[in-house]
Amino acid sequence: RIQVLPSSRHVAVRVDGLVVAESSRPTFLYETGLPRRTYFSKLDVRMDLLTPTATTTRCPYKGKASYWTLTTPDEVHPDWVWSYPAPSRESMQVAGLVAFFDERVDVIVDGVQQARLVTPFS
Repeated sequence: RIQVLPSSRHVAVRVDGLVVAESSRPTFLYETGLPRRTYFSKLDVRMDLLTPTATTTRCPYKGKASYWTLTTPDEVHPDWVWSYPAPSRESMQVAGLVAFFDERVDVIVDGVQQARLVTPFS
């Protein structure tokens, strides 16, 4: 089961000390058995740091995801970022939005750094 909720919380994503996404209008996606994911408009993401890859995955609820490698001045992070360009009907609210593996990045919500998640994606 999926629940998609727009939010007015301020969320930033930092990797290697660099803010790579920041928004006061993120979209939160809640999915049974998985951590909450934060999706960002591409306008709120440093797309200049992302390179598309050939990696794709399929979710029975969301559809086919496409991935990007995130490159900072310090390191290359393969397939750390994804998007659903044409998601299933129940997930249309995340169409074209961008998400990060929260397990691998620093997430700051309303000025408070969140604890790193520990999941199979860590």
